[in-house]
Amino acid sequence: MDRLSLLFADIGKLLGRYGGAYLAGVRNTLVLALAATFIGCLIGFLCGILQTIPCAKSDHPVKKILLGLLRVIIRVYVEVFRGTPMVLQAVFIYYGLPYFTNNALRFTSVWAAALLVVSINTGAYMAESVRGGIISIDPGQTEGAKAIGMTHVQTMTSVILPQALRNILPQIGNNFIINIKDTSVMFIISFTEFFAVHRAAVGATYLYFPSATVEMIGYLCMTLAASFLLRALERKLDGDESYELVQADALTMTAGTYNYPDRGSPFDERNPEAVKSMMRESLRRQAEQDEAVRQGQRAERRRETGPSENGNRKGER
Repeated sequence: MDRLSLLFADIGKLLGRYGGAYLAGVRNTLVLALAATFIGCLIGFLCGILQTIPCAKSDHPVKKILLGLLRVIIRVYVEVFRGTPMVLQAVFIYYGLPYFTNNALRFTSVWAAALLVVSINTGAYMAESVRGGIISIDPGQTEGAKAIGMTHVQTMTSVILPQALRNILPQIGNNFIINIKDTSVMFIISFTEFFAVHRAAVGATYLYFPSATVEMIGYLCMTLAASFLLRALERKLDGDESYELVQADALTMTAGTYNYPDRGSPFDERNPEAVKSMMRESLRRQAEQDEAVRQGQRAERRRETGPSENGNRKGER
């Protein structure tokens, strides 16, 4: 009990002397993690889309070579940054650039260096997540989009990516939480984040465990808050749990109204072929209805004349 009281007293001393520094470290950690996760998601989406560009045997050889080279570059990037620790990536980028250029090129802002390191590291993980999210979408939706004349870019932006984004949202949140914790290695390039404040406070007061307790509680609060907000966002995207099934297909009212006059799509309402096809379909349905009416009338006449014909036959006998 005495040790616990001493711990709280030491924590109080640390917060009294370095409370503002701890809060500044929390702010820097959250800003860096949020910005790096956003940029990393953009990198991941770009890499994921490039990896899923279709390449058929009938395509031009130049396209095949370019796509093959691009996929090799993306694969090397993903494997290198997923297979090495972020702290070493920070060292190689921040200190390696001036080393190999004889100080001709160097980072003037430690913020820029930290943002670059965390972003490209996040992008390497997100590239595979995005690729998996795109592959998880039913291929029939891609085929349906192509059937109505949509290009690969239109298919991705309007059909595939909105669904893939919902599928990989938990992974995006997971990467954000990981970045909150992994920014602690940015002290290696003198970036002042939450863990760097801990190192400075310990160096001045030698209160290592009380400061580590503050760090642990701070990181836990940040990650729990992030998890709560991400779950709320997922529930918002999922919509209400109570819903009614649609009894009529609204898309049937829009059949043949796609407007691509420049490409002359067969689904264009201005296309003469589409108009002729709709007229033929209407005439066919009308002929079927007329034939059904005639068959019904013939059956009714047979039922009415049937008993009288049978009576005449019995009288003749």
